[in-house]
Formats: sequence, structure tokens, C-alpha cells
Amino acid sequence: MTLLERLNKDDRFAASIGARLIEIREGYSRAELTVEERHLNGAGVCQGGVMYTLADLCFAGVANCHGILSLGISNTITFIKSAQLGDHLVAECTEVVNHHKLPYCDIKVMNQNGEILATCTGLAYRLKKEMEFDALM
Repeated sequence: MTLLERLNKDDRFAASIGARLIEIREGYSRAELTVEERHLNGAGVCQGGVMYTLADLCFAGVANCHGILSLGISNTITFIKSAQLGDHLVAECTEVVNHHKLPYCDIKVMNQNGEILATCTGLAYRLKKEMEFDALM
């Protein structure tokens, strides 16, 4: 099983809201989701937790791409613009520091027009446990 398949299958919460990884390369990943009625908050825009979950799934792709089980320990997100019903969201994560214990990444969440809706930083902790997969994709 590839890392992409494993994360899409094993991250049950992300899967339950329709988020899915579509690309993983060493130091880079991409995930997507289309905003549906179920994702809207009381103000009628996409709930921030939906964008965060998409960013976090993308972060997991990069944090684990080196084959060591890595879990997020500190993430910050800044919402710049609301996502609307029907928007196709894409998150892109890039590795900034591939530290042996504390990898650090930057994540952007954009809409179908390439507008940045949120930026996120992710710091993970690498456990002393292998993350087994056959290939990244």
C-alpha cells in the first residue's frame, strides 16, 4: 500500500468530510475537498475546521514521507478569506525543515481560482517507529 492510499484510508475523519490526498512527493503533498452544505457554519461559509482538516491531512503526507511515523505537535492557521459553497479547495504542503525529530512545514489552502484562503504552519514529532508503505504514490 502506498503512503497516499494509507493516509486516505486511515485518516477516517478527513475521509468522512470528503478530504483526500491527491499527490505526495518527497517534501511536498497536495490534498483537495469540495465545499458542500455539510461544511457550512452558522454564517453560511465553510467552517474553519474543514480547512484546517484539509491542511492537516496534507501536512501528514509530508511529515510521514520519509518513512518515520510523525505526528503533529504544533500547528497554527490563519484564515485570510472564507470558502464558499461549491468551492474546490486545494491544500499544498511543503517541507521547510526536514529535522530528524521535529520536521517543519508550510501549508496553503486555496480555492479553484488559486486565491489563498488560509496559511498554516506545522511542526511534527518523529517517533521511533517506521511508517510502512510501498511507495509514496
